[in-house]
Formats: sequence, C-alpha cells, structure tokens
Amino acid sequence: MASLINTKAPAFTAPAVMPDGSTKDLSLSDYAGKYVALVFYPKDFTFVCPSELIALDHKVAELEHRNCVVLGVSMDDAETHAKWRQTAIDDGGIGSLAYPLIADDAKRISEAYDVVHADSGLSYRATFLIDREGTVQSAVHNNLPLGRNMEELIRMVDALQFHEEHGEVCPANWQPGKAAMAPTAEGVAAYLKEHASSL
Repeated sequence: MASLINTKAPAFTAPAVMPDGSTKDLSLSDYAGKYVALVFYPKDFTFVCPSELIALDHKVAELEHRNCVVLGVSMDDAETHAKWRQTAIDDGGIGSLAYPLIADDAKRISEAYDVVHADSGLSYRATFLIDREGTVQSAVHNNLPLGRNMEELIRMVDALQFHEEHGEVCPANWQPGKAAMAPTAEGVAAYLKEHASSL
C-alpha cells in the first residue's frame, strides 16, 4: 500500500448525495482552501459502517468550526446512498447526514487512494486529512471489522492547525492546551524532561 502522506491528494469528480438529499457532481477541488476529511467506508446497508457515519455526523459542526469539511465515500451508487439515508436509524439506516456521500461505484477514487481491500474488493475504513493546499497530512486505515474513533479525527485537525500556526510539533496524546515541543534536539529534551512520565 503506497503512502500518500505529504503528497497532493488525488483529484476526483463523482456523483454525490448532498446533505439536502439532492444528487450532484462533486469535485475535491470544490473545497480548495478548506481542510477535508475524506472518509472511505466499505458499503451501504452493512454493519460497522452506519455507526461510523452517524458518529461522524455528530462531529460535523465541530469540524466545520475548524474549517474542515467531511466527505464520505464508498463504492455504492448514488441511488443506494440515497436509499440508505432515507432508511430510519432504528431500521439500520443512517438518516439525513449533514455531509455528502460520494458514489465511487467505478472504484476510481478508491483505487487512486489505494484503499481497495484485497479480499473483499471493497474499501478499507480509511480516513485522509487533507490540508488547505490539497496535501495529505494524515492517513488512517482500519480493516473491515474495526470502527474508527471520530474524536481522533478532530484531534488530528487540531494538531495540524496548531503546527501550522505555531511551528511546534505535537507529541503523543497531544490535546489543545497541552504542551507541544520545538522541533529541535533541545526542544525534545526539554519536553521529555517535564512530560515523559505523564505520556
């Protein structure tokens, strides 16, 4: 699996079911100047997937506050996305999400991001954090049974924005308000002297 970290995110245009329920062509370039959380999941009407998409929907406002948009992607077509959104949560649906679901039924986007699961042919649970310049800053890949932690996505956006603003790097378990470190030998030594025992 090739890493896209620190490279330009592959461009794409594909149909998407939008938050208002309409379907339109959506391009990654539509979000130039914003942070993008590109969230791949295996398939509509399955098991772990609805829990992830609903959990992500609960975080949309927090991400938008950080100038970060969410784009969901699977290999289903737009019609199937729309039907899943129209299915009640109590019946295994996802309801009216506040972010687009992109239809990658031709697998072009999944192949471009190298997230196709070898055994199933579906996409891994993969999340790419793309910065305002279109560069991939973080990529997380989970196997199909393993749901993601959406709080970690928010933490990564915060860490990236902190680094961009202050130039310091964010150590393990960093949270907003906690100490970061200067990216020098002296900075590492000073940070570890004070914080290593609490990591």
